[in-house]
Amino acid sequence: MGTDSKRNLANVSLFQELDEASLKRIAERCRWHTYGDHEMIIDRESETRDVFFVTAGKVRVVNYSLSGREIAFDDIDVGGFFGELAALDGLPRSATIVALGETTVAALAPSLFVNLLEDHPEVALRVMRWLAHVVRTASERIMDLSTLGAHNRVHAELLRQARATAGENQAEIRPVPVHGDIASRVSTTRETVARVFSDLTRQGLIKRQRDALLVLDLDRLEEMVELFRGV
Repeated sequence: MGTDSKRNLANVSLFQELDEASLKRIAERCRWHTYGDHEMIIDRESETRDVFFVTAGKVRVVNYSLSGREIAFDDIDVGGFFGELAALDGLPRSATIVALGETTVAALAPSLFVNLLEDHPEVALRVMRWLAHVVRTASERIMDLSTLGAHNRVHAELLRQARATAGENQAEIRPVPVHGDIASRVSTTRETVARVFSDLTRQGLIKRQRDALLVLDLDRLEEMVELFRGV
């Protein structure tokens, strides 16, 4: 992938309704950076307020407990964005952002981001819809942590990932989920995740292939999650 293709805002979800001239103006106001694998892009302790748009690679949103354990919140792919909270409310960063593999981002100053929202209501509406999604997702995770045991939280996370690629009661998750990543997301251990995957395999609910994890019965997996949620 060439430098020009990496520095292209056309795939950013916020800008899908903007014309080429508008995209060019925004790109000219951005500062462009390329980060290496696991390099920090935003430190939670930093006082920066820029908004970032991912144009190549992937980033992870994480926090760390007092003991140093990593808690992962989300992965953001090409076309996603992050840093909008600090730009909008002027408060400190709420999480740390690290690159997963070589990653290129465009950074826009907070004042320019606010101007962008004022000039393009359609972009502002997309931001509001994204923030609504974040609130709903956070509420669901809080409920899972409050009502589900560790094994069932793994079930819920697997179901969440499967829904993104669901077909007719089956799904194919690519790449194969890493045990440590799932453990970080649901506040448990790698060993617990490994045991849950082994149990689900024996029950015929999942099957690992070379480069994908097949979820063979989404309805049954969802029933297992909802049973313990008490829904």
